[in-house]
Amino acid sequence: MSDTLVDFDEVLTRYEPVIGLETHVELGTASKMFCGCSTTFGAEPNTQTCPVCLGLPGSLPVVNAAAIEATIRIGLALGCRIATWSRFARKNYFYPDIPKGFQTSQYDEPLCIAGHLDVEVDGETHRVEIERVHLEEDTGKNLHVGGATGRIHGASHSLVDFNRAGIPLVEIVTRPIPGTGAQAPEVAKAYVTELREILLALGVSEVRMEQGNLRCDVNTSLAPVGSLEWGTRTETKNVNSLRSVERSVRHEMRRQAAVLDAGQRVLQETRHFHEDSGSTSPGRSKEEATDYRYFPEPDLVPVAPDAEWVEKLTAELPELPGARRTRLQEEWGLSATEMSWLTGAGALGLVDATVAAGATPGDARKWWLGELARRANDAGVELAELAITPRQVAELTALVSAGTVNDQLARQALDGVLAGEGDPAQVVESRGLAVLGESDELVSAVEAAIAGAPDVVAKVQGGKVQALGALVGAVMKTTRGKADAATVRRMLEERVL
Repeated sequence: MSDTLVDFDEVLTRYEPVIGLETHVELGTASKMFCGCSTTFGAEPNTQTCPVCLGLPGSLPVVNAAAIEATIRIGLALGCRIATWSRFARKNYFYPDIPKGFQTSQYDEPLCIAGHLDVEVDGETHRVEIERVHLEEDTGKNLHVGGATGRIHGASHSLVDFNRAGIPLVEIVTRPIPGTGAQAPEVAKAYVTELREILLALGVSEVRMEQGNLRCDVNTSLAPVGSLEWGTRTETKNVNSLRSVERSVRHEMRRQAAVLDAGQRVLQETRHFHEDSGSTSPGRSKEEATDYRYFPEPDLVPVAPDAEWVEKLTAELPELPGARRTRLQEEWGLSATEMSWLTGAGALGLVDATVAAGATPGDARKWWLGELARRANDAGVELAELAITPRQVAELTALVSAGTVNDQLARQALDGVLAGEGDPAQVVESRGLAVLGESDELVSAVEAAIAGAPDVVAKVQGGKVQALGALVGAVMKTTRGKADAATVRRMLEERVL
């Protein structure tokens, strides 16, 4: 049964949303959190395991130092306070993808606390308070076979792959974010987008959502306008794309409003997000911390980051996305709105890399925000997923600037690059796309256009010079767009005027 939904604008007349996000980031370390097993993605199931990550009797964990460092760097980039004393705990619960029967995590003494991240939506800045950044291990992966949904309900049997079990996993938890109003869905998306950019800048993870490197649990609640108490929250689990983060908040606001309008209460539960419909469905009732029976991990010593080491890591932080945007906006002479378009389209890094490869900022923006954005939209993918690199875009702009191809021919060259036919110059040569110079072929096309339209020639010679455009168009059609329009016009003027 589908949920009853309230129109989004109507929701906001009666209710105020509060959102919160719990983001899980698989770190890009070579080995797992507590053992030496490989973390390579895509290996045959259950081939990257050992007694430690399988929780076999007698095995003992050892902390991955690179994972500790990466977590501290994340905390520093988010303005967190780094703990001088931290320790791991056992989070006890049974599920098939937890081979030990508990997850080694951090509970009351995380590595990083009390940070923030500012995000901008429609020119308005929202501060997202970070409650904690803690380190734990990932779980295995269940595959439910049979049934229509790929979930356990309706499945005939389940398989489990423990390759992912034990991979270092950082959880970044926000405090509740009130006051976002109609922008709540966009704020949620903007936060995850900015966080992803920071993680990429730090180089701590590939943050590829389709591979599960970055997963987001989205908390949403509604309260009557003017209420002094927040509403009951739901937690939509493992939302796996930026667009879906926004859609999940939007759907939950509309669904919860209908529940409250009917005089019922919102259940505190986890929910599943469905990419095809943009809807959510019930999962299970939400546990509290006490349900997990946390206790300190007896096999691991506490972690006490040295102050000098933390200072060294702080000094070595790379330029973060916010500072980078400010610098590039000034260097490229962009307005705040133009920079917002770039970031909103996910094109800033691509444009920057294209400029670094030799293109002008104007040319790089033109192609990424124009023709390439259109193609990405038609294909239903992100810009960065297109089969073209910034270097190739820079090469294409160089061919246009040199007059080797015009914009029309450059778009045809793009077809070849995206089809895997090679770099732009190779495609131009193999497809014969180069602009015609004053060759015999072009001279013949010009003279044929003049001979075929004596009435137009008469108009031009009678003073209606604008009619020359019809002759230019005829030549361009004959040459299939391979002629340079300015050259064609000059040649026509020499012969007609």
